[in-house]
Amino acid sequence: MLRFLPLKLGRLYRCLKLLFVIGLFVILLMNTHNLFASFQKNELTDRRFINLNKCPACFGTSWCRKFMNGQISFETWGRLRFLDVFNVKNVFFAQYGEPREGTRRIVLKRLGSNQELTDIDQKICKRATGRPRCDLIQAMYKTEFARLNGDVRLLTPDVVEGWSDLVHCPSQRLLDRIVRRYAETKDSGSFLLKNLKDTERMQLLMTLAFNPEPLVLQSFPSDEGWPFAKYLGACGRMVAVNYVGEELWSFFNAPWEKRVDLAKQLMDIAEQLTNNDFDFALYLLDVSFDNFAVGPRDGKVIVVDAENVVVADKRVIKQNKPENYDVWYESKFEECDKEACLSFSKDMLCSRVTVDHNYYAICQNLLSRYAVWRGSSGGLLHDPPPHIAKDGQLEVLLDECTNPKKRYGRFQAAKELREYLTQLSSTAR
Repeated sequence: MLRFLPLKLGRLYRCLKLLFVIGLFVILLMNTHNLFASFQKNELTDRRFINLNKCPACFGTSWCRKFMNGQISFETWGRLRFLDVFNVKNVFFAQYGEPREGTRRIVLKRLGSNQELTDIDQKICKRATGRPRCDLIQAMYKTEFARLNGDVRLLTPDVVEGWSDLVHCPSQRLLDRIVRRYAETKDSGSFLLKNLKDTERMQLLMTLAFNPEPLVLQSFPSDEGWPFAKYLGACGRMVAVNYVGEELWSFFNAPWEKRVDLAKQLMDIAEQLTNNDFDFALYLLDVSFDNFAVGPRDGKVIVVDAENVVVADKRVIKQNKPENYDVWYESKFEECDKEACLSFSKDMLCSRVTVDHNYYAICQNLLSRYAVWRGSSGGLLHDPPPHIAKDGQLEVLLDECTNPKKRYGRFQAAKELREYLTQLSSTAR
């Protein structure tokens, strides 16, 4: 009886596969009219589609002229609206064209799922009117997003603390940086909040509360060497960022030399975000293979999802001297059978000068044998060449970086791992 079980399961799998194909075909037939319409119409010129009609309950307007002029268009599959059901994150690939520069690929983001966007609308309405539906534009002027309109000079920590990961523990220096580098205003460059228009202030605060990723990209721009995708602009609730390349997951089975180079870059990112000349520590809370991408030409690794980043101001920590501020903080390793597991305390990240969180996150979720993603385990550095496996140094360093056996062992292991990967990378060239 048992010998027939695999056969039955195989038939069941084929039947389910056939039903899926038939179902997809039926959907295509039912949407034939919409299918042709989708290819003929550029929906990115539609104010309602990009939610420009909801401003100032939106993310900005700096790129609206480009959207309205038809300079931006979805790539083939992005035009098919019935496929949006599979695009939960609302991330799209598009082509952006300039007359003299030709076209190039960019990424468009709504910064949240449809449900999350609906939820924020309902919250705004409830706070303003007590009802889940209302005139959103009028309601915005009755919320905390409009509280700073008028003659308020600065954006201060007491107003926005805890609104999102970016401002879990904001310093005045960080907030001044965010306002000064805010790209959705023509008069950027000033840290004075009063220099922004009322609508611009509300858009900034809306972004800060809903999904601060655009503000992370603006405040720590790639042009200055930060490892984030380049922010381009926004129109309504559609944000445009530079296309970096294929996601890191695409390189999981790349040649060993390539994976070593990528691993070295990832550890360099962990170091840069932890220790830099600006004394801002940027801690990555969501580390997975999907949140990094690799440039096709330069092979450079870039963070492409910066929604969950805590920024701690080390200068303020040293100045305020909270309890144990100068004691090195070690992130606690917790083994789990889920993808992209991390254990952390935001309050600890915000109150210590020396923290190993970024090393821990990169080692555990991307490099070591504990890394699990899409059913695969072993991490980016899986199956090393025989001579490296026999030497054992790589495995020891990865294990200590992930689950240290010595006190402060992760700090030393991360340092030695960077050096070892640099050595392997240079040897491979």
